[in-house]
Amino acid sequence: MNYANIKNCDIANGPGVRVTLFVSGCSHHCEGCFNEETWDFQYGEPFTEETADKILAMLAPDYIEGLTLLGGEPLEPVNRQALLPLLRAVKERYPGKNIWCYTGYLFERDILETFCTQWARMREFLSYLDVIVDGEFILAQKDISLRFRGSCNQRIILVQESLKRGEAVLWEKEKR
Repeated sequence: MNYANIKNCDIANGPGVRVTLFVSGCSHHCEGCFNEETWDFQYGEPFTEETADKILAMLAPDYIEGLTLLGGEPLEPVNRQALLPLLRAVKERYPGKNIWCYTGYLFERDILETFCTQWARMREFLSYLDVIVDGEFILAQKDISLRFRGSCNQRIILVQESLKRGEAVLWEKEKR
């Protein structure tokens, strides 16, 4: 897996101050994407053990609330396989920090019905996530007033609660 960027003080992609990893590679190719260069799986730098160690060190300060994964597309098969060891390490070292993941895939249809049956480790991957922001960016539904989303079709989903209930449970702060 390659990555495009790492931000160590991001306040736009989840609550509080966050470390944000922008992975490379995305097959959605949404019109109006803010990060079009990350569609290319070869864009950026290789994600190595040293990269993971750097992210873990960035997460250490108490003022860092958590990690956000976006891109590109974190749930592309090559990306999710490479990210799984990082997620394990983050939750082991920093159990109180939350992990958000932005994906163009839909939670119920793509993630639960398809990825969980195609990849044996998908449930483990999901076990480390606190929030998924799902759905492709749709330019015609762009709304700059939305918090942590680009278009009104996208949802902010509490992953662990959703897995327990068997249905998407929205982040309360986003219910209207």
